[in-house]
Amino acid sequence: MLHVLICEDDPQHREHMESIVIRHITTEDVEMELVLSAGCPTDVLDHLEEHPDTNGLYFLDVDLQHDMSGIELATKIKEIDASAIIVFVTTHEELSYLVFRYRIEALDYIIKDRPEDVETRAAECMLAAYKRYLDTRASDSKHKYYHVKAGDQIWNIPYDEILFFETDPTVRHKMILHMENSRIKFRGFISEVAKIGPEFYRCHKSFVVNIKNIRYVDRHTEEIEMKNGNRVPITVRKIPELLRMIG
Repeated sequence: MLHVLICEDDPQHREHMESIVIRHITTEDVEMELVLSAGCPTDVLDHLEEHPDTNGLYFLDVDLQHDMSGIELATKIKEIDASAIIVFVTTHEELSYLVFRYRIEALDYIIKDRPEDVETRAAECMLAAYKRYLDTRASDSKHKYYHVKAGDQIWNIPYDEILFFETDPTVRHKMILHMENSRIKFRGFISEVAKIGPEFYRCHKSFVVNIKNIRYVDRHTEEIEMKNGNRVPITVRKIPELLRMIG
């Protein structure tokens, strides 16, 4: 799922961008969702702290009437969401040079004073971002990474090194990412982990497995054995579907 986030301090402009995004998602029937529309940059960063695995398209105003500009916000977003796609929507055409000064790879720089262009170009950006998202998802998993923020550290874990995810049984809203010889605890939700790519399958209310790292499925014990010998429970009704998926 490609997530869309808006940061615009002007309520009228923010509502306009929301309507453009929602209309495009509805009419194009794409795997996109407007997950946040905020007037304050700290709201965006708070959301990313809560959801560090966000795969996002960001529509940002440059002047947010805040200590943090949209340009500065974009650099902070990139620190958390390395694959972030940034689009600036602003009245300040003269500030476009800052994008180059801060070395921000922006998909577009849309000027609000040209209302006839805003919807057209925003829709074009959404199509381009969605194509990039699909191309990335379809690429070999060894070239894709899962971004995990654990404490003060951000980990980029190759998909093919991930065995499974587990809901932490001792702490609310915590997940455990299991690799062959290590594991990482991080803040997250099983429902979000299940959506990160076609390689991952939610086999149980508390577990998501990497299909490519399954050794076999045991119908009798209702368990999946991963390639390192770890066993993961599977809901009995999901066994036929998983067997079809792994061939």
